Amino acid sequence: MAPPQPADFERALDTAAPHLTPAEHQAVQAELALLREHGLRDGLLPAMRRIADEVPGRLYRGSAEVLLRMHEIAGSGNHQSCLSSLPIVRACFDLDLVPRADGPARADLVVGRGHIAPSFYAEWYVRGHLPFLPLATLHQGAMTGVVNKEWGFANTMRYSLGVGMAQAVSRAWELKRRGERRKVVCLAGDGEMHEGVTFECVRFSDEAGLDNLVVVIDANDKGIEPLLKPLNRDYLRSYFRTVVEVDGGDTEVVRAALDELLELPGPAALVCGTRKEGHSFRRPGGATAAKPTFASTGGRQLARLAERSGRPTAVFTADLAARFGLPGQVEYQNVGLAETLGVGLTLALDPEHLKVVATDAMYYMDSLSMLTEASTSVRNLMVLAGRNWGAWGGAANAFNLLGLVANTRVYEPVTPGEFEACADRLEREPETVHVLSMVDARFDEPPVDCRDDIDGGVWITPPDEADEGAAVVTFGYATTLVAQANADLGLPHLHCAALNPMLPGGTARRLARFRNVLSVEYNGAHGGFGEWLRNRYLLPVTVHGVEGDIDNCVHDIQLRRHGMGPEQLRELLTSFHTSPEARYAIART
Repeated sequence: MAPPQPADFERALDTAAPHLTPAEHQAVQAELALLREHGLRDGLLPAMRRIADEVPGRLYRGSAEVLLRMHEIAGSGNHQSCLSSLPIVRACFDLDLVPRADGPARADLVVGRGHIAPSFYAEWYVRGHLPFLPLATLHQGAMTGVVNKEWGFANTMRYSLGVGMAQAVSRAWELKRRGERRKVVCLAGDGEMHEGVTFECVRFSDEAGLDNLVVVIDANDKGIEPLLKPLNRDYLRSYFRTVVEVDGGDTEVVRAALDELLELPGPAALVCGTRKEGHSFRRPGGATAAKPTFASTGGRQLARLAERSGRPTAVFTADLAARFGLPGQVEYQNVGLAETLGVGLTLALDPEHLKVVATDAMYYMDSLSMLTEASTSVRNLMVLAGRNWGAWGGAANAFNLLGLVANTRVYEPVTPGEFEACADRLEREPETVHVLSMVDARFDEPPVDCRDDIDGGVWITPPDEADEGAAVVTFGYATTLVAQANADLGLPHLHCAALNPMLPGGTARRLARFRNVLSVEYNGAHGGFGEWLRNRYLLPVTVHGVEGDIDNCVHDIQLRRHGMGPEQLRELLTSFHTSPEARYAIART
């Protein structure tokens, strides 16, 4: 990800401004003036440190208070997770483990619990190393909520859970290979310890004799939801020479224990007992939309499906039952954050059972090999891949990859009727894995859907017989965005629910008569929906989608960042409507 620029902070503050106190507003304006004056020519963190030095007053003295204000301003995030790890983070600062600019830290710190980055930001702030300006832009397109080297961490995390342990073991192995007596400290969560890669890392570190690894585990007995069982201490003792358990809510106790483990020989694990309440933060008193996200209707739709089909149903979820609305609707098994296991548990079930795996689209980056295994041997398998604002776009888009797995079809239903049509298709073709992208967003359904031909398409705005200028074809959720932008333009608009649509001959021939066809997809443009239309049907398609990696920010901002905002789509459609001979690309601003 590219580092943020001064303009990114200015735009983010426009969103944050209504939620700032007068004192905060005054401080960030002074800091923003310095940023405009000096820019980022010396780098992001040196510039932030200089601003903090020139505007030295601290609005808050306690990092817990700062952490709360960051989330109140952003209106989203993982406040409770950050709060449960805050004493551990403070201990890392006190023990000189946090990377710094003026010399080497005491040990190499790898933050595997990647979403606790705001805890570090809050502590940096109260210690005078960051101004309030970036803190006020958390999740608004300037400051990322996940650990990143651009923001002073020794490691970066992006897609995979459990990758922190792999990074730590990699570093520990390299130091040992070079004969250096330096230790590596990895901050992990007990949910993260469920990951398959974490198990492999722990096993390898023991067999490779990595006596320079210290794992600090925030054990709050929760992943996203309560874990099936507490962290297995006996398992840790079988691999680590020393396992110590302390009160993770007491900074002094954590600091003393970690300090001692850093001096002891051999690999060690420090289990910090903590507490956290809910997972996702919601601004107090904020408006809540009456309409649920489409993803959260999954449980209700599965219940109807099971009743209608009469098939025994087995539902597995990687700690995401709440996202899909499973509780109270269907029986399910939470496998924790072991998403590969969720797929694996389907391998030997009765062929006629309906198997459902519900997890995040991003997690399938970790389990494609197991899904390939399932796609060659499992009948009646439906995959609900939850797509939220943090997991879409780029060349490595999960849905494009899933579409390449043998015996697999990918759909993005946007109405209950399309969901049912996908289920009916699975009933007719049980040898094919049906992947349903479940959008975790609230939207108005299009006026018509693809239930009558889930593999084909349906005209949202039909073309006139003589119309041969330009048309737009959309996939899944993008249909709802384009339908809004096209409401009074009248550009012929074809909606598809399938990532790789099999268009009827009449529809394909009708599209071929247009001088230009615009495809809009709310996912990666490379190897995806638009390229399928271009290559299979030889259509003059201009692809509009996400060209690069996603930006980690709230949904509305992310839409605009990637040219998917309503006003940007309207501009794009207007250009095609008036000049269909040209190929246009919307400017990302």
